[in-house]
Amino acid sequence: MKPTMSPLALALLAAFSTFACAQDAPLHQLGTVIITGNRPTSLPTQIPTTIEGITQAEIERTINATDAEDALKYLPSLLVRKRYIGDYNHAVLSTRASGTGNSARSMVYADGILLSNYLGNGASFAPRWGMVSPEQIERVDVLYGPFSAAYGGNSVGAVVDYVTRMPTKFEAHAKLTLTHQPFELYSTSTSYQGKQASISLGDRQGGWSWFVDVNRTGSEGQPLTFPTRAPSVGKPGSAGIPVTGAVAGLDRNNKDWFILGTATQYHTVQDQFKGKLAYDISPTLRASYTFGVWRNDSEGRPESYLRDAAGRPVYSGAVNIAGRSYTLAPTDFNLSNENIQHLMHGLTVKSHTRGVFDWEVAASLYDYDKDQLRAATVEMPAALAGGAGRIVNQGGTGWNTLSARGVWRPNPAHVAEFGYQREAYKLSSIENAASNWIDGAPGDRNVSFTGKTETNSLFAQDSWKFAPRWKTVLGMRYERWSAHDGATSNRSVTARHPERNENYLSPKAALAYQASDDWVLKASLGRAVRMPTVSELYQGGINAAGDLINNDPNLKPEKSWTTELTAERRLANGLLRLTAFGERTKDALYSQTNVLAGSNVNTIQNIDRINTKGLEAAYSADDVWARGLALSSSVTWTDSKIARNDKFPASVGKWQPRIPEWRATGVATYAVNDQLSLTLAARYSGSQYSTLDNTDVNGFAYMGGSKYFTTDVRARYRINRQWSAAIGIDNLNNYKYWNFHPYPQRTYVAELKFDL
Repeated sequence: MKPTMSPLALALLAAFSTFACAQDAPLHQLGTVIITGNRPTSLPTQIPTTIEGITQAEIERTINATDAEDALKYLPSLLVRKRYIGDYNHAVLSTRASGTGNSARSMVYADGILLSNYLGNGASFAPRWGMVSPEQIERVDVLYGPFSAAYGGNSVGAVVDYVTRMPTKFEAHAKLTLTHQPFELYSTSTSYQGKQASISLGDRQGGWSWFVDVNRTGSEGQPLTFPTRAPSVGKPGSAGIPVTGAVAGLDRNNKDWFILGTATQYHTVQDQFKGKLAYDISPTLRASYTFGVWRNDSEGRPESYLRDAAGRPVYSGAVNIAGRSYTLAPTDFNLSNENIQHLMHGLTVKSHTRGVFDWEVAASLYDYDKDQLRAATVEMPAALAGGAGRIVNQGGTGWNTLSARGVWRPNPAHVAEFGYQREAYKLSSIENAASNWIDGAPGDRNVSFTGKTETNSLFAQDSWKFAPRWKTVLGMRYERWSAHDGATSNRSVTARHPERNENYLSPKAALAYQASDDWVLKASLGRAVRMPTVSELYQGGINAAGDLINNDPNLKPEKSWTTELTAERRLANGLLRLTAFGERTKDALYSQTNVLAGSNVNTIQNIDRINTKGLEAAYSADDVWARGLALSSSVTWTDSKIARNDKFPASVGKWQPRIPEWRATGVATYAVNDQLSLTLAARYSGSQYSTLDNTDVNGFAYMGGSKYFTTDVRARYRINRQWSAAIGIDNLNNYKYWNFHPYPQRTYVAELKFDL
């Protein structure tokens, strides 16, 4: 079904109707992004390829930001699947050729510390956004595609770099944010509240500088999952307790079903502490240390729509709906409590002479110090007081990184970069039975998964202005990947997996030509090898005989070739970019049923080939039509199809899941005066699918993936030099849309901020 073009037309109008401009801008040199300010991005800006970014000032003016990922909200071709404020386990990043089920196909850093979670791939392996609060952000930049040899195969979609604040003098900040979301869906009609408070301090004296930030978020999210029953599974007759309240509807395949209630609605309290300390050993050598603590306590609570003759809610047992009987399991309406504490460390020593040679050594550690989920396996409402359950413990899980790199500048036309990197991941997950799910001790083991992966890499790339209007970048990355200590267990049997070692080369190339003072043409080509994650290899099932039944420790890595052709036009007060991109991925990793083996169980498997092509237009300018009016917008067309899949032929020729054909963003900000700014923003996404064979034709249903068109507004007023306030509304038009779970509906935001 073709998407409606009205929101797309609006975005195109914003992008292409403002060529008449008023003020000069600096010459755009051979596709090199010029970053201003004292804390530049760590991205390789010398590579002539697409880099988009946003500054702290732009975030404050234009975005109702409650989480770090909100900074990416309006950047071209990006989507973060954020379901509610403080979403810590499903807010995955989607890029041009990677949907929201492919979290391992992008890289997210904060001050050089890896926040991406490569313990797995999918919705529950989101980047650790909670380690950065919006108030810490100095700027965010995004490198599109795997075109830098300095990054591994996970960069195939994009590399996101958060640069957080480091003061030059004493400063203090405090912020209070309140949110209110009226929510109506099925038989749920209520409002959910959120509140967030943060305090940050920083200073610089002599060679020492420091910055600390403390943040607390309390959030009530909307319902996310829903127990359902298809009428076809009900048995005709009078058996079971007669109940009312079931909501009739259509599932994502347009088949009848009943929605029986809500199964997951989180109340979350999160605390974050971030401390940064830096010392200038000499005028050209700096050492810095970062420490972060993120705590999360959440409760997942259900609500049944079903009522018996006395009006009491019914949660389990045999029920009768419209003359058919169904059996409700105790876990249909599940209760859960999570208690999490994660720690982060980062240490960097870096020279910045800007002379012939500079170097950097960096190490980081992300540790699941405590990570425990407790869930009931007994029926409601008795489960509120305790009873049998299960405990999932991931304590000891985490990753660490080490890198050493150098930059050699033999002359102004030549920059060479080279280095060594190591990334190591450890999964330690065990589920135990518990006699009391709320506070009981772990009992017998149900299942457990353990394993490690490690990648050691060498890279080199050379940037060369070989002629006045020409520049090229050539790079190569060598990676040695290993997987070891893998084990999959059930209650009584453990299957241990053999060690694997593999080697890969990934070449990179880019070329830029300054066609005129106003036009730059760029071309990029890169190979990326995305290694299987620990969970993809080892987190599956095992039968009583010790045989694996739904995982494959011999999965192949994804191998992608990505290309990009770009033309950039400098306007009098802005920039227009037109980009054509393509990607061919071999052995893509997806969960599917292997019909050739006669299986009826979905497992992680390799898809032979996926082809993606697309066009992207991005435009930004200041003082458009009127002084103080700034516009930015983007439009993306994508064609992403499964070209070969021998294990599931029904998917061949179908759309890659969660990749819409059309996407668009638009932001208009008007500075009324030095005190008041007003922003109107919009996002559009066309129809998409969540299944490989595209049978889920109804996106507006639980477990579906729908199109959407949402608008946001924000007004920010600076009361005086210290105080400012803002009010905003996200999803102003209250569009009800889905990405498996329902997204937030219209949400009101109010902020009060103090800056010293």
